[in-house]
Amino acid sequence: MNLEKVVFGFFVTLAATLNFGFFIGDIADPELHNEYELFAAVVVNLIATVLKFGDRTQIGAVHLATSLVADLQLIAATVFWVFAAHVSSAGLTAGATASIVSLSGGALVANVVSLVLLVIETSSFRRS
Repeated sequence: MNLEKVVFGFFVTLAATLNFGFFIGDIADPELHNEYELFAAVVVNLIATVLKFGDRTQIGAVHLATSLVADLQLIAATVFWVFAAHVSSAGLTAGATASIVSLSGGALVANVVSLVLLVIETSSFRRS
């Protein structure tokens, strides 16, 4: 068993599950979307991105691209949350929450693509 592959698979899967946990629930209800879960999703996605550097294959490049998309959308969602909750006079409204959750939904799609690539890559691997 290759420990590097285990760690890589762990972080890719954890990134997707944390993102899903934040995403699930009524899109406009801020009570159902925890800011700490969003923060954890950002941190784990960034770790998964770092683990994807160095792979010089085509599938590695696509893994990295999906991870960068997820990072960008989750960071945008976090910035939007901070602005809505701490800067905006309106506060964290239903509309702001919907925008934040929508951004995390886009990141979730990127994470699912990365998981599908991981499964395809793993299933095509042949032991010698």
